[in-house]
Amino acid sequence: MRTQILASIISVAFLGACTQAPQDINEPSSEAKMPISKAADIWPKLDIEVKADPAVEQKVTDIMAGMTLEQKIAQMIQPEIRNITEEDMRKYGFGSYLNGGGAFPNNDKHATPDDWVALAEKLYQASIDDSLDGSTIPTMWGTDAVHGHNNVIGATLFPHNIGLGAANNPELLEKIAHITAKEVMATGIDWVFAPTVAVVRDDRWGRTYESYSENPEIVRQYAASIVKGLQGAADKDFLSDQRVISTVKHFVGDGGTVGGDDQGNNVASEQELFDIHAQGYVGGLTAGAQSVMASFNSWNGDKLHGHKYLLTDVLKKQMGFDGFIVGDWNGHGQVKGCNNEDCAQAINAGLDIFMVPNDWKALFDNTLAQVKDGTIAMSRIDDAVRRILRVKVRAGLFEKPSPANRPLSGDKSLIGAEAHREVARQAVRESLVLLKNNDQVLPLKGTQRILVAGDAADNIGKQSGGWSITWQGTNNTNEDFPGGTSIFDGIQAQVEKAGGEVQLSVDGTFDTKPDVAVVVFGEEPYAEGHGDRETLIYQNGNKRDLALLTKLKAQGIPVVAVFISGRPMWVNAELNASDAFVAAWLPGSEGIAVADVLFGEHDFKGKLPFSWPATPDQIVNVGDEDYAPLLPYGYGLTLSDESELDNNLNTEVTIDASASQPMEILNGAVQAPWVLWLYSGEESLSVNASIHNVGALTYRTIDKVVQEDARKLTFDGSQYAAMRFASKSFFREDLSAQLVMNSALTLNVSRHTDISEPLTIGMNCEGEGDAPGSCSTQIDINEQLNALPQDTWSSMSIDLQCFVKEGIDFTGLVVPFEIGTKGKASVSVADIQFTPDSAEQAVISCQ
Repeated sequence: MRTQILASIISVAFLGACTQAPQDINEPSSEAKMPISKAADIWPKLDIEVKADPAVEQKVTDIMAGMTLEQKIAQMIQPEIRNITEEDMRKYGFGSYLNGGGAFPNNDKHATPDDWVALAEKLYQASIDDSLDGSTIPTMWGTDAVHGHNNVIGATLFPHNIGLGAANNPELLEKIAHITAKEVMATGIDWVFAPTVAVVRDDRWGRTYESYSENPEIVRQYAASIVKGLQGAADKDFLSDQRVISTVKHFVGDGGTVGGDDQGNNVASEQELFDIHAQGYVGGLTAGAQSVMASFNSWNGDKLHGHKYLLTDVLKKQMGFDGFIVGDWNGHGQVKGCNNEDCAQAINAGLDIFMVPNDWKALFDNTLAQVKDGTIAMSRIDDAVRRILRVKVRAGLFEKPSPANRPLSGDKSLIGAEAHREVARQAVRESLVLLKNNDQVLPLKGTQRILVAGDAADNIGKQSGGWSITWQGTNNTNEDFPGGTSIFDGIQAQVEKAGGEVQLSVDGTFDTKPDVAVVVFGEEPYAEGHGDRETLIYQNGNKRDLALLTKLKAQGIPVVAVFISGRPMWVNAELNASDAFVAAWLPGSEGIAVADVLFGEHDFKGKLPFSWPATPDQIVNVGDEDYAPLLPYGYGLTLSDESELDNNLNTEVTIDASASQPMEILNGAVQAPWVLWLYSGEESLSVNASIHNVGALTYRTIDKVVQEDARKLTFDGSQYAAMRFASKSFFREDLSAQLVMNSALTLNVSRHTDISEPLTIGMNCEGEGDAPGSCSTQIDINEQLNALPQDTWSSMSIDLQCFVKEGIDFTGLVVPFEIGTKGKASVSVADIQFTPDSAEQAVISCQ
């Protein structure tokens, strides 16, 4: 079947943006600039399995006949659990609400299933209480259960979508979705924001692991399986007591943005948009998905949340979707002319529900005013509310008991049930892809002396990736996954059963030489935005894991590499240093199943759902005219197959001359993607004026060469204060290419006073919500500053390797520059940048 799929998709002529590296497609193609077609020329009329029902429509009509304008708008507002109270729900009667990633009842990460049900019951009862708002329409709760009920402690976590794509088992996916629905319903929740049906064309995108495949055909098929598993088949138990409402997302083109930029711009032609990026909607909507989530991305410069042609003309009218369109987290605020509190444009374009976590009160009031003054037509409000109520009626929300009294609610035995975990273990076993197996190192034998190394070997959080309890999947320990198992747990069980010896040693040290070493390593957890990368080079500029593999290999120990990642990566050096290499993706909570395959109890079945890159800068997809990956789509060995990879793959990292340019942070103005913040003690302020006072820090713009091209900082010494440049939304940025370019952090500085206390330049790689200090450092430049003439502009530079040696990870930098002190000082800075080929000459060098 794989061979047939591969042959069929290669025969498709993918054009323009889909056959070129993103560097070549920063502008729309000539075809994309042509006038938009009539929808019927490209987009199909879908034969949707859930048909219109006159009885449903009549019930919706009857409900709407008694609704006020305020009640209708409330149905279109979706706040977040951290920002509403029971009283708010009673007063407004929101049509729905959500918990974002890392949000829990009572703000308690370890909230029990009973706590989740209690919150669902409380808000449901408030929604049907008509004492304040006059409405008895039940609300519904939406959650991101994207690889199991991943926000809940103890739930079964399945492999992320990329691993399920490698398994190529649609029937298994339907089982997984049904299990997810049951665990979600056990906590009183009605609605799941899944499946993600992105077709990723640039694996540097931080959401690549949420995609099943680069093959649109696979995504179309899987979307239907997931929707049926969540909702039930239209002709069977559709939206029964065993099922939840599903959401196909994100409409449309999020997997095809230029450079793999999260929330970026897709410049595909309309035909490509349908052929490649819309196939998941063909599958998912045909199967009866009741909601669609609008995407953060733009299509040829226009944000999808405000795109009337795609949301209304294409999705609703041409394709025949009669459910509702929900926004993504404040996505409406990115539409031109909008903000989070005010966006008539999105409603007029066809958005039915605003996902507005924080600013729901102002958005409600502004929307109400805009309907009254005619900015938003009443017919558009009625269409949105009809769609919302249609889904609620179909889901039986008006007849079903309240959340606490539904058949599965509060059934703690469903959360992480053994039968569910066994299905997850099957998914893990079928997802593993064997890329290399020299001298038949695999299968392992339980009678061997086995060394298990690498920081992912006994780390359930790392093997689960993002969207695992917390949004980014960070700040978790093995104890946060009760019932789960690590990869080491599985190896240990196999060895102990057979009578061999096993030792866990993260750094690869040992007392007795092992027969074989299994090294489990890979990407740190990340979710949307934080996971975007400049290149697919693994550990670019800081090859810690390669050093571990090489150390073991040099001692004559056969090495089995188990690679944890959310995407294919350029790992030629790591492949060379391994005798066997397994792409394990992000297997989730059931790490024990990895050992089932390593020891040969099950053979490898997984096949690559994405092409594996041959060079550091290759962006490659099956169907490209010059298709030449290292390993093709559909590749995967079994234990009986001969290895095909050489042991001398090219490991040279070449830098495109056009890329060897300074990366500017401050050049007169603050350079994107950085934003400027001031900090003093617990106070913080985003800079939006030329003069600010924040606690111990006075900030102002000054002139160095031209008007306001420098920044003057005066510290009064009362507490630590700093000026910090951070990434927008505190997303992690991949700046590892700067290490390869032998760069230094350079700036111009003018000292206005003697400096007696340490004055530091720092960096950190914490994202929003990460534990402080996990990846941060400050380098004291007091001595170098005091050696400079006062009130004179001078150059200062620090070798980036100095920051690496202090633990900074340049593949995920949030703050590239911070200058601060707790003493009295006054300095001015300008022209801050990473300068290539300057590390060896830096004032502070670590070469």
